[in-house]
Amino acid sequence: MARYNRAEAREWAREHLVGVVNCTIPSFSSDLRTINERAIRHDTKLAIEHGFAGTLGVSEVAITLPEYLDFLRVIKDEAGDDLLLVHHASWSDLDQNLEAVRGAEQAGAELVLLSYPPNFYPESEEEIYDYTKAVCDATGLAVMLFPMYLWGFSSRIHPSDIPVRLLRRLIDDCPNIAAIKAEGGFPSIQSVIECQRHFGEEVVISMPIEGELIPLSQIMPIQFSATSDHEYYGPMIPRVFDLLRDGKFDAAAEIYWQLHPARKAKAALAATLHGGAFLNRQAWKFQGWLQGYNGGPLRMPTQRIHDAQMHALRKGLIDAGLKPRMDPFREFFIGRNPTRSAGQEA
Repeated sequence: MARYNRAEAREWAREHLVGVVNCTIPSFSSDLRTINERAIRHDTKLAIEHGFAGTLGVSEVAITLPEYLDFLRVIKDEAGDDLLLVHHASWSDLDQNLEAVRGAEQAGAELVLLSYPPNFYPESEEEIYDYTKAVCDATGLAVMLFPMYLWGFSSRIHPSDIPVRLLRRLIDDCPNIAAIKAEGGFPSIQSVIECQRHFGEEVVISMPIEGELIPLSQIMPIQFSATSDHEYYGPMIPRVFDLLRDGKFDAAAEIYWQLHPARKAKAALAATLHGGAFLNRQAWKFQGWLQGYNGGPLRMPTQRIHDAQMHALRKGLIDAGLKPRMDPFREFFIGRNPTRSAGQEA
């Protein structure tokens, strides 16, 4: 259960939403029939070792809601209070999202990343308001709003995806809105600056993109970077975040430039794999595998990753001096902790 009540969400967030939050993608047994508890515990322990303050339990894969809630319970059981557990409110419709957020609260999540379903097609700000408020009203957990191009709102609603006036209404009417993951109008940085200017005294503003986090933190206060595939860089983003918090900007800038080859490799892959309307979770899982995370098979339907993309991602880390794992690529599709559904080693 959360360590705060609904009325305390913003006060709690200001104190506790500090640091870097990565993503944990579910791992499955070799026959894909069950979640792989051993692999999930492996990834949780490594995230703690790498210095992450929290992890997002990713739901945007082929997983049932009961399995997903078990997945969250495993993370929470392994991490205890060493990781902030973030619920990924990304399910098929409002009813399922309401069921999921209630279950996630029982499973030990303490923050909700609010997403919008692919079949949600609002034609007014009021429809976004109603959906968002319904989710917030269904939980006592702190909620992180997420202006983002993936929802498709920019062409109909506002170029910033969720405009400031609508964010203002939601913050006024939902006391458990405690953070904003400010990616509106991405790749523009206007959203994070605008959110900080309008709401930075009320809620925590997160900049999840490390390529913007490092330079922006040198000129404006950023206490939280959540949620993103930071595990691609191993322990480097928590490390540079600590330097930024300590005002050691020259040292942080050195790391920024060190990471640039890997950053460029990841950006090039995003342009070809991710497209404009989805994230390739298979590629994200491979990125983590390069740094020692489990990897392993995902169920259909899933995106694919081929040799050329895998070589490019690994070369980016090599060029950045980050010493990725050099296992044969076939091992990624098996995973570092293979099990069958009955629990026997594969």
